[in-house]
Amino acid sequence: MSDSKIFKVGDDDDGIRLDRWFKRNLPEANFNIVSRWARTGQLRVDGKRADPGDRIETGQEIRVPPIEPERAGGRPERKRIELTPEEQQMVRDMVIHRDAFAFVLNKPPGLATQGGTKTNQHLDQLLDGLADEDETRPKLVHRLDKDTSGVLLVARTARSAGHFSKSFAGRTARKVYWALVVGVPDADQGMVDAPLAKQPGTGGEKMHIDHEHGQMAKTRFRVIDRAGNRAAWVELQPLTGRTHQLRVHMAAIGHPIVGDGKYGGAESFLTGGISRKLHLHARRLRIDAPGGAKIDVTAELPSHFAESLTMIGFEPMAGDMMPLDTPPANPAEKHKKVAAAAKARRRDRKGERRSRGSIADQPRSGAKAGKRPAGKTAGKLGAKLGPRPKPKPKPKPRKP
Repeated sequence: MSDSKIFKVGDDDDGIRLDRWFKRNLPEANFNIVSRWARTGQLRVDGKRADPGDRIETGQEIRVPPIEPERAGGRPERKRIELTPEEQQMVRDMVIHRDAFAFVLNKPPGLATQGGTKTNQHLDQLLDGLADEDETRPKLVHRLDKDTSGVLLVARTARSAGHFSKSFAGRTARKVYWALVVGVPDADQGMVDAPLAKQPGTGGEKMHIDHEHGQMAKTRFRVIDRAGNRAAWVELQPLTGRTHQLRVHMAAIGHPIVGDGKYGGAESFLTGGISRKLHLHARRLRIDAPGGAKIDVTAELPSHFAESLTMIGFEPMAGDMMPLDTPPANPAEKHKKVAAAAKARRRDRKGERRSRGSIADQPRSGAKAGKRPAGKTAGKLGAKLGPRPKPKPKPKPRKP
């Protein structure tokens, strides 16, 4: 990057977080800008990709990209890229569902979701081809790995983007993946529960299982069909959304996804003419849209995946015959519902007390004004106003 600048970490900044370094030395690069640089691979420390939370040491070199000019609203001015007619047609052909809130695309394998180092073409750039007449541009709310194909949702407005982002973050969206794996799992279905963290020495490019420092990661799997002991066609449902989660988890249980040399090594490739591409496809997405509408979309397999299923002898329709699991209850959402129900009960009880008070204050039908109503209260009043008891006679004084 020709316009990038190199800064050397001084003694005063030894051991601090990278985002803290920017706040001290380049305050014009706010946290959002630094995070975007890190996400797109532009932020480097000693030539390796870095995250805002990384600790830096004296003598390290920080490569800082050029800071984009900002608009009045504080957001960086986005440079609109003129797409070719072929690129515009390419992104339009990906659309498999559209409504007032979102586009759902069938992303092909090999296309990155967002830009980064050595990435000339990516989906985020192509979204200009789906912009409305008022140039409102669709917004990414989740992502797929470059070599993973399938369902990808983009929001049409800022409001719907916020709604969908909460659904993905709260795990209420249901995602179903299909994968071709080497070998056959021992159980027809199961759960892989193994925390994930960035693997040291890979610059954040690779994940591994880390029971001490990793983030919780859970994947449910079900075997759709099997080909002897050679391979299995599996359905995967991620219950969390960690980077490369499905790929790491399947490799961890000894059944790497076919074509995943990054995590499965040489054992992840099958012979007999099976494609060496990654066989991982986001088959289905079910999510609630704003206003209560439902979006439930499936994406067709890419050609290399479909051909591999046929060559091995699997029936392509078998996968859709499996029922979609009901998502587990989200503890946070469950707590909110319980709190809301308790609040409603307290409100109802308070209303009942007010109603009883207002009825007690009114005279009963048939009672004349000025007279006390009969009942418990009148009885108490009568007891207070009744005849006084006779005083006891005083004892006569004794004669001396």
